[in-house]
Amino acid sequence: MRRLKPDCAVIGSGPAGLAAALAAWDAGLKKVVLIERDLELGGILPQCIHDGFGSIVFKETLTGPEYAQRFIDRLAGTGVEVLLDTMVLDLGADRKISAVSAAHGVVEIEPKSVVLAMGCRERTRHNVLIPGFRPAGVITAGLAQRWINIEGLMPGRRVVVLGSGDIGMIMARRFCLEGAEVEGVYELMDHPGGLTRNRVQCLDNFDIPLHLSHTVTFIHGRKRVMGVSVAAVDEAMKPVAQTERFIPCDTLMLSVGLIPENELSRKAGVELDEITGGPVVDDTMHTSVPGIFACGNVVNVYDLVDYVTQTAETAGRGAAAWVQAGGPEPQPRIRVLPGRNVSYVVPQYVTSLEREVNFYFRVEHPEKAVIARVSAGEEVLARKKAKMVRPPEMVRARAKPREFAAGAEVSEIIVDVVGADTAIEGAGDE
Repeated sequence: MRRLKPDCAVIGSGPAGLAAALAAWDAGLKKVVLIERDLELGGILPQCIHDGFGSIVFKETLTGPEYAQRFIDRLAGTGVEVLLDTMVLDLGADRKISAVSAAHGVVEIEPKSVVLAMGCRERTRHNVLIPGFRPAGVITAGLAQRWINIEGLMPGRRVVVLGSGDIGMIMARRFCLEGAEVEGVYELMDHPGGLTRNRVQCLDNFDIPLHLSHTVTFIHGRKRVMGVSVAAVDEAMKPVAQTERFIPCDTLMLSVGLIPENELSRKAGVELDEITGGPVVDDTMHTSVPGIFACGNVVNVYDLVDYVTQTAETAGRGAAAWVQAGGPEPQPRIRVLPGRNVSYVVPQYVTSLEREVNFYFRVEHPEKAVIARVSAGEEVLARKKAKMVRPPEMVRARAKPREFAAGAEVSEIIVDVVGADTAIEGAGDE
């Protein structure tokens, strides 16, 4: 058995965990432990060999492995202790961590602070309840990516894709590049589930059909997938029987959404947001449990790895400040509420308006020529013009530090989307 008592323990070494550990170290914590259940650092990034990473953080376009290596190289120049092949089994509200590893057996960790950076997992066939048999050949997009890019295995030769999430569209292109036939991408909603750039680069440029308002109604095949039935859906998302047709295929790839990985968060008693599925956090990424912070896709599934990194750096600095202050009692918090055409906002609370705060949110429905606005009472803290907003594409609004008149009180902050012709005073465009 091994016992550790670090200043900060970071769980997960994907883009969030790497950035959080580095930020905590740079902020002055000299006893930082990074815990990873896999055999190498980087999380999902090593299998993401496509480019598109780093345009905000590094001002250049990198592949996933290149992006991860930038942080791994920086980490090597610090005193952060890395525990690979180590699985965290339990996390308590007292921040005590129980883990097991091949090298040390049982590992007991009593950190002064914890940063949750476990990422997210894919929804499976079980989550979306697709009728039919249970043959081989029904896989998630992430598994297909690992098999092709890491293991050198080809999952199938004739593929149907259900769901138009980013990884699904990227892997539809990857299958084409490897010589497979992708019959089409079928999306339950009336709009794509991923970024516009991925629809253009991965589907349109490769002549892969996208069928909106369609779903898979049955999986055929006893031992191996032989085909699927697909149908259009009505306004209630119910299949229209008259439109059902059979498509021969040997592989059904699912790209039907991601779920924040929060089993440990629940064990620790962290309050979770009903909409995001992740922890409720403030502007320092502090959760409802003192000393436990969260960042990246554990909190909310972000579109861009750059946003994951930004929230992780905030969490790492927040954990360091909390430890250095001696674990103070929670500060008064200002509630952040979604307004017009906003489904949710992260962070859900703000403890201070005297520092810059990034607000990340998604809209409820597509809308053209709008302004994303962050308001405290009558004062606008931030605004950002957009030609188009869509539910799959996250919006970030940056509120700069503000000083309020003596005696002024802010009870809540509203994040909403309004028409671009709306007169707004008090903040310049981002």
